[in-house]
Amino acid sequence: MAVHLRLTRVGRHKRPFYRVVAADARMPRDGRFLEVIGTYDPLKESDKASFKEDRVLNWLQNGAQPTDSVRGLLRQTGILKAFRESKQVPAK
Repeated sequence: MAVHLRLTRVGRHKRPFYRVVAADARMPRDGRFLEVIGTYDPLKESDKASFKEDRVLNWLQNGAQPTDSVRGLLRQTGILKAFRESKQVPAK
């Protein structure tokens, strides 16, 4: 089962709000998901995205692939950098 980290829309008309979820790649955009790992509010001025950092890192370490939009949000919050640093093996 391929797992993707992606956005699911839950906002009302012209007021978008998204959950960042871990979902099976075969499920529809607003369909069934495995776990909610964060939120994204594009209408907010500051601190638009919030994540459960430990859960995001866990999913990434287990092979989940973020979509382009989620990858951008992870890059903005610094989680993607933390993930890349945790993958690097220190030189001996």
